[in-house]
Amino acid sequence: MQRPLRKLHLLYHELRANRSKYSYVVDTSEFELHADLFVQMRKTANFGLCPEITFDDGHISNSEFALPVLLSRGLKAHFFITVGWTGRKAGYMNWPELRALHQSGQRIGAHGWTHTLLTHCGAKDLQTELGSARLMLEDKLGTSITTMSLPGGRYNRRVIIACQDAGYTEIFTSIPRAEAMPLGPMIGRLNVRGDMNLEYIAKIFQSDGKLLSSLERQYQMKAAAKTLLGDQLYEKLWALLNKKERDTDDSWATAE
Repeated sequence: MQRPLRKLHLLYHELRANRSKYSYVVDTSEFELHADLFVQMRKTANFGLCPEITFDDGHISNSEFALPVLLSRGLKAHFFITVGWTGRKAGYMNWPELRALHQSGQRIGAHGWTHTLLTHCGAKDLQTELGSARLMLEDKLGTSITTMSLPGGRYNRRVIIACQDAGYTEIFTSIPRAEAMPLGPMIGRLNVRGDMNLEYIAKIFQSDGKLLSSLERQYQMKAAAKTLLGDQLYEKLWALLNKKERDTDDSWATAE
């Protein structure tokens, strides 16, 4: 008996032409290999595990590097945009670039206004991070925005209710798990690091599911560590382990 189709959403951030020690950067040539693998998988994934590509933050490399790779292979991805960085923060897309991304057929969602962890927000800040971000995207792109990616993957019941009240019907987390179709309101994703080569990515999709299950267990262990250490202390440890590069923003808000 054939298994029902499931989807595994892969989360990328920044692409670069050269390798980086920072774990959230994926080499463009490696991403091309990943994309070729996904094309082949989709041809044979009538029943099984189907790959879906997502990007967080709205980095300029999404437009410069990712989009040409996707278009040349007939692939579409879901780009979650930190709205307050668009056209304002160096290294991130401006509105014409984002509109071009949308007009090429890629899907756009929100990733907050300032990338602040939503669990740290009061009611007024949640309105900005969720409601204002969605309305700005809709105004600038002329399309309905109904998807939200949680900054840092952090959420609680209050945050989820606020997302739903703000008009989001699909909320994307950082929990590495496959999702059965049809998708529910909470959707997990696997964070792709720069050290995950083609062979590793292919192994994640193996039918026994052992590696993916192991990654989900590791995520739950990290979640427990976040609770014990607190966000700021956890971020310091995360930045050290992931070789995070210096930035002008509060770095702890980016840790998954």
